[in-house]
Amino acid sequence: MNNKNILITGATGLIGSQLVPALQAKGYQVSILSRSKQEIDQVDCYQWDIAKGILPQEAIDKADTIIHLAGANVGSQKWTAERKQAIINSRVDSADLLLDRIHKSNSKPATFITASAVGYYGLLTSKKIFKETDPAATDFFGEVGKAWESVLEKTKALEIRSVALRVGVVLAKEDGALPKMAMPLKFGFGTPIGSGKQYIPWIHIDDIVSIFVKAIEDPNMQGAYNSAAPEHVNNKDFIKTLCAVKKRIFIPVGAPSVILKLALGEMAGIVLEGSRVSSNKIVETGFEFKFSELKNALLDLVS
Repeated sequence: MNNKNILITGATGLIGSQLVPALQAKGYQVSILSRSKQEIDQVDCYQWDIAKGILPQEAIDKADTIIHLAGANVGSQKWTAERKQAIINSRVDSADLLLDRIHKSNSKPATFITASAVGYYGLLTSKKIFKETDPAATDFFGEVGKAWESVLEKTKALEIRSVALRVGVVLAKEDGALPKMAMPLKFGFGTPIGSGKQYIPWIHIDDIVSIFVKAIEDPNMQGAYNSAAPEHVNNKDFIKTLCAVKKRIFIPVGAPSVILKLALGEMAGIVLEGSRVSSNKIVETGFEFKFSELKNALLDLVS
């Protein structure tokens, strides 16, 4: 198994940049698709241009597994109608290009793994604990999730084992959400955002990397899997725990949500809303979380 070739899109992002060395450490051969030339030790880098339909056939022909992480950042720009379409297109068009080359390949990959997100269930705060069998929400995040995962039916039709990992908020030391959440603590205190009741389905970077590795190696994994820690924590408790770990004062009065809504519009829902998701399905595969409790995850990352 360790001689297999793994082709990764979005390999320079938060998850991909940690996944590549983790796979190399296990003896896998890694190739990546990138929009620009990359120099990564012992990694074959192929340049692709989704808009122009450019993707070297060789990259697909030698891949035993494709991991599709590429997609426009949902939180980097305000959600205009044009930006929303770009977010969806970045996921659908890139997957369609991969599928086109798979169709043309004499040696199709055995496994196709796509990133997805817990946003599949929508930007809302509720008492419900969402499972993989629940439908996609009808809001924009649900639309993105549904479009993102539409590739699964197409790859399954080609008799390729297909997996979608609905990733939670990835906690990492130097990138992603955590440094942004910790930034106000530089002033000596932290406060929740809005009501603070919105849940944050979080996962430590080491655990999400391990889930991707398991998805490669476990032939029984198929379909969608929520990829978030089993502990359910709302925004208020998250900031309170972060303050305790960083030895800062916690002020329980939340920052007014109206300001965020005025500044960000619909996109404010990313931080003002959040529901719980069940991790039972991934646990039932035999996966064991290294960081199942938020305090331990934060001690590892920010203390």
